[in-house]
Amino acid sequence: MVEVAMLAVGLLVLLLTLGVPLPWCFGGAIMVMYFVGDVIMKGNILWGVQQLGNPVLLAIPLFVLAGTIMSESGIAASLLRFVNAFVGHVRGGLGVVAAVSCAVIGAISGSGLTGIAAIGPLLIPEMEKRGYPRAYATALIANSSILGLLIPPSVTMIVYGWVTDTSILACFLSTLLPGLIIMTNFSVVNLWLARKFPLVLDDKPSLSELSSEVTKRGIHAFPAILMPVIILGGIYGGIMTPTEAAAVAVIYSVPVGFLIYKGLRWDNFLAAGKEASTAVGAIMLMILFSMILSQIFVMESIPQKLVSAIFEVTQNRTLLLIMIIVMLLLVGMVVNDVTAIILIAPLLLPLMTAIEVSPIQFAAIMGVTTAMGGVTPPYASILYLGARIGNVPVTSVIRPAMFLILTGYMPVVILTAFWPDLSLWLPRLFGYL
Repeated sequence: MVEVAMLAVGLLVLLLTLGVPLPWCFGGAIMVMYFVGDVIMKGNILWGVQQLGNPVLLAIPLFVLAGTIMSESGIAASLLRFVNAFVGHVRGGLGVVAAVSCAVIGAISGSGLTGIAAIGPLLIPEMEKRGYPRAYATALIANSSILGLLIPPSVTMIVYGWVTDTSILACFLSTLLPGLIIMTNFSVVNLWLARKFPLVLDDKPSLSELSSEVTKRGIHAFPAILMPVIILGGIYGGIMTPTEAAAVAVIYSVPVGFLIYKGLRWDNFLAAGKEASTAVGAIMLMILFSMILSQIFVMESIPQKLVSAIFEVTQNRTLLLIMIIVMLLLVGMVVNDVTAIILIAPLLLPLMTAIEVSPIQFAAIMGVTTAMGGVTPPYASILYLGARIGNVPVTSVIRPAMFLILTGYMPVVILTAFWPDLSLWLPRLFGYL
């Protein structure tokens, strides 16, 4: 049966690589298990439909809706201007603004696409005007948008916690430090690269001018800054569940967008709802088919058989972790992060447990590794969106994007896998271990 499961996964990856719509991809894999593996389907389909009624999953459409509203409302622009007040006069400072702004937006929306959608149209033209190559500016903002998948609350961690029955709050905390380190790495690499760009900088302000500008922009940005404070404070203070926090994010963003920043109008508000509905429909359909396939694997004891087969090759923990990272990188290059987590997490969790890697650390490993697929071809949905927003050819963005990945991202992938405290320190501090 392991051979049949590998055949199903191989067909799934092939169809996804060829660009076949997601339902057909998972349907093809399920049909392999049905016809070749002789699996009974009726019970699995009913089980999958029942799982979609889980209240935890309600957080996903709510966070997606909050992210789309935020992109249209002016909240992102206000945050951007506030952060820029500190470093606008520093060589390379505008690139740092990009990385930090995407991290902050990630702390609101939980999505990787929101960062590039909200920040890209504002910052890419400004960076080009200040002397940055347009392709580099696009690559930096696209790569920084990955932080939306790592800085909590994260849609991918909600899905991981759900499919592995792990504390979602602990999963949120497991990717926070890796995400902040990646943000710092991108900022440092940007400052180093910026030495070669013919940048136009603001005049260095005096201390009183800086204080005045920061105060002015801070007052204007206060409602936007308050949004992640309410969401994260409510979650980690035990006041709200992630689903309730997602609902609060939507409720809060609407009046702020309409009445304070006035970026929301009825036309773009309805357009944001339509965009969110389309995205959520695709995500939920993908979750349904992924869960059916995963349940089939579990019922046929595929994870346990896979562990036994891998242990026959090697039992060396370091080598196994390297193999798992490489596999996750390859999977992340051809499918999106949610699909990868739903499909791979139940299969590999028994193996990780066998080599004494906790489910919480595995959440960080999966989150950090698969998120990179958003900017790594052929999948690279965030990179493709960035190229479209930046109005540059994808081929010109790939080189600077890969440089940022190799220098700013890959070291954190390795640290997350081989230094457990990086992902476990915060969950332990908050009492989840």
